[in-house]
Amino acid sequence: MTSSTPDDTSTTARRRTKAPQTRAVALMDAAEQLFITKGIAATSIDDIAAGAQVAKGTFYLYFPSKEALLGALQQRFVDTFCARLQEAMDRHAPGKYRARLKAWVETGLETYLDNVALHDVVFHEYRPEDRRMRNDNVVITQLVTLLKQGDAAGVWEVEDATLTAVILFNALHGVADDTVAMGPHANPVADRRRRARALTRFFEQALRPDDGDDA
Repeated sequence: MTSSTPDDTSTTARRRTKAPQTRAVALMDAAEQLFITKGIAATSIDDIAAGAQVAKGTFYLYFPSKEALLGALQQRFVDTFCARLQEAMDRHAPGKYRARLKAWVETGLETYLDNVALHDVVFHEYRPEDRRMRNDNVVITQLVTLLKQGDAAGVWEVEDATLTAVILFNALHGVADDTVAMGPHANPVADRRRRARALTRFFEQALRPDDGDDA
């Protein structure tokens, strides 16, 4: 019989006492950090299980493969991103469409830039079949809803809400990518505000708002 060292016993105890409902989250959290620091290819399932302090076999109870875990991380990123946008918009009354649009732009840019390392690593393996923005991108779906509401209220004019949302979403993404590409700014807060203002003006001009202002 093989005896356990004190460290082995401690590790086993931590594994056994981890609540089942937290194991998937622990695995995802560990994978995020490892993917960022080591890269996806260099991170093994053994690494992820060790980082989450669970047995390797536990990994397969929640994810059939590392690729499946990556997909779950992508979905969590999108869900968290969308939730932050909704929270920002909900600080304004439902009928304040311009204010809600401005909140969507500012929060979208800020959230992307605050999480760019995570975004880049979890979306690193980009596949053609992922180009399903109209139906599967909940952030675009969220923007479509706002555009349709504003159009119905006569705040702006939108001929094709879905196509417009795709264009505006990519404008946001492009400005964020340009911010990263330009490197550290002497005054990052001021630079973000400047970019957010430019994006907001672009959105408003693209939507051809009426002369009246509801905000």
